[in-house]
Amino acid sequence: MPDGQSLANSLAPLLQATCRHRLGNINWFRATWQHSGAGTGFSTWTFPDGREIPCVVKLPVGHREYHWTKRLGLVDPRDWDSPESLALPTPRVLAAGYDLGDYDLAWVIIEKLRNPPIASEMNEGVMWELFETAAEFQSAAILEESVIDASKEHTTHDWAGLIEKGLVSVRKHEIDHEARWVGLLERTQQDLDGLVARWRGRPMNTWCHHDLHARNVMRRLGGESGSRGRCVLIDLAMVGPGCWIEDALYLERLFWGQEDGLFGMDPLGTLASTRQAIGLPVGDDDLALADVRRVLMAASSPAFLRTEGDPSYLNGAIEVLDRLLPSVIG
Repeated sequence: MPDGQSLANSLAPLLQATCRHRLGNINWFRATWQHSGAGTGFSTWTFPDGREIPCVVKLPVGHREYHWTKRLGLVDPRDWDSPESLALPTPRVLAAGYDLGDYDLAWVIIEKLRNPPIASEMNEGVMWELFETAAEFQSAAILEESVIDASKEHTTHDWAGLIEKGLVSVRKHEIDHEARWVGLLERTQQDLDGLVARWRGRPMNTWCHHDLHARNVMRRLGGESGSRGRCVLIDLAMVGPGCWIEDALYLERLFWGQEDGLFGMDPLGTLASTRQAIGLPVGDDDLALADVRRVLMAASSPAFLRTEGDPSYLNGAIEVLDRLLPSVIG
């Protein structure tokens, strides 16, 4: 048993006592989405009226994931099945704490969701649901907490370092279009200060998920939104301040070179539409910054050859860079 699960298993009786024994026996497992060192388990939760439902236990969880999971999902037991609770874009929370006995660790107990994530059922309609959920998450997060003060402390990428690292990698390893990559990266470097300044000047007015993809979206058990259940955004460990377009462009980047996986949908336009549908702003200035972000992401791609060195992805990235660089640098 991994260390994280060993710790979780040893703390199970204390956790059950802390929850006044509303938490049942825990069956620990290794979740494909979880980070190392954490324990995740299935259990049951008993409400004051005696009703029992399936749940998921996670411990320990990082500060950011704990903060947002609890902040967006904590539900009064009396309102568990209310329309408002069933409409939450993140998992409903049964209980949570930031310590356990003498241990300084955070834990959460959330509703059990339908497995597997929606990545297993992708089509155009499901992709639309993903962006609806992302927009609802952005709306819920900004209502819970102002992003203004947090944005001042937001750390940014070292774009210059990433592009230089990419140049070294391109010259060191044999990859397709080596000479073309070198030329484009050197050209990007010439105007990089201006590109970075434009991107860093973007409006930081949204809490972004920063890891938006179909494996981080699951469905609620039951049929409150039809037989399949409503989509829920999970894994809130990377939530942070940003501009709303970042979530759309993050997902778009994952499909560079494999655009058929988007089923003809434009991530940026789709997220814009789903935001507008629930009354969130979509500014022309925000949209104008999209190509700047695309260029920075594409130019930094070779820096990650060891982890993102798929030829189709790199070919998609170089096409994006070649197509957009002339227009963004003027």
